[in-house]
Amino acid sequence: MSTAQQPINSGFTAASTTSDVIRGIDLSGKVAIVTGGYSGLGLDTARTLALAGARVIVPARDVDRARSTIAEISGGIEVQPMDLADPDSIDAFARNFNTSRLPLHILVNSAGIMALDDLTRDARGNEIQFSTNHLGHFQLTARLWPALVRAQVARVVSVSSHGHRFSPVVFDDINFERRAYDPWKAYGQSKTANVLFAVALDQRGKEHGIRAFSLHPGGIVGTGLTRHLTVETLQAHGVLDQNGEPILDPLRDLKSVPQGAATQVWCATSPQLDGKGGVFCMDSDVAPVLPESTTFSIARSTTLNRVAGVEPYAIDRQTADYLWAVSEEMTGVRTDA
Repeated sequence: MSTAQQPINSGFTAASTTSDVIRGIDLSGKVAIVTGGYSGLGLDTARTLALAGARVIVPARDVDRARSTIAEISGGIEVQPMDLADPDSIDAFARNFNTSRLPLHILVNSAGIMALDDLTRDARGNEIQFSTNHLGHFQLTARLWPALVRAQVARVVSVSSHGHRFSPVVFDDINFERRAYDPWKAYGQSKTANVLFAVALDQRGKEHGIRAFSLHPGGIVGTGLTRHLTVETLQAHGVLDQNGEPILDPLRDLKSVPQGAATQVWCATSPQLDGKGGVFCMDSDVAPVLPESTTFSIARSTTLNRVAGVEPYAIDRQTADYLWAVSEEMTGVRTDA
């Protein structure tokens, strides 16, 4: 377990916004890719990086919708086609980027889906949450490896969640072929995979100047991630009031989009993280490790009982290395990392 997994007292709080964490940082000449960069947290991240001077590329399945969304944002943001659930689409996007010979200084893997009621599989037969949230980003990062190395100093940010506590990665049945499908456990193992991926990637990348981070953004309604959940479910989890309106209370992890996106922007840009990597962050700081004895129940998961921190199983280096090998097998993608 990483000894670096402890707060650094960054000076930021749960209420800090993207404007707060980017203040004083100049990204002129930097190139960034933000998946999910045309809605919710990804959009605010892309906007913040662009306004700080970065050239930002947003891969999108729905290119027209993405271009319409970002049309009013000043700064260098461009949209290119890519579908995280389509391996050929990922390869085509990465091939196009690598052909440009551009360096890639920042890769924010922000796109995701959550808690689909019905078991859904991608074209390769993999459960869709694990496929989209982890495998698609694993393949994208692997294909963009030459560009990350070219940057000499680069960061890869994986947007995980407090939801990693719902489940470790169940390696003997990732795709729910022999166990009953549970939407929250499926989501949970995909979010655990995001954390483990950052651990493994950081170990492989740091000699090339590539550092990796994962994070919990907070409980945010209005990002599109909750579109598969009913109002009643969101009220039961304490994120909507009786009138169906979002509750904002950063101290209880109920955040606005700029507050939620702050941690991923901080991970991507903050000089406070120079020389660090492979850690899980929240509230624009490195998170503590939860005690081994901590118990957690999906049924009791509300904003009132959330404990800040990361599960030990999500930052275990041996497990991270095993996930890397499993991911190579599941995607057919081998890396030089």
